[in-house]
Amino acid sequence: MNGIFIAIIVIAIILALVGGFVKAVNFLLWVGIVLLIIAVIAWLIRSITGSRR
Repeated sequence: MNGIFIAIIVIAIILALVGGFVKAVNFLLWVGIVLLIIAVIAWLIRSITGSRR
């Protein structure tokens, strides 16, 4: 019985770590999308105004 409980605990820890990793990657994906949108908007504004440095 102790072997089964240890296996269940190990599996639960692995699933918790994977779940946390997936949430972190999901958060970073949204941050990347927002930064990409901001960069595109800035590029469009710079293109429309025609300011060259």
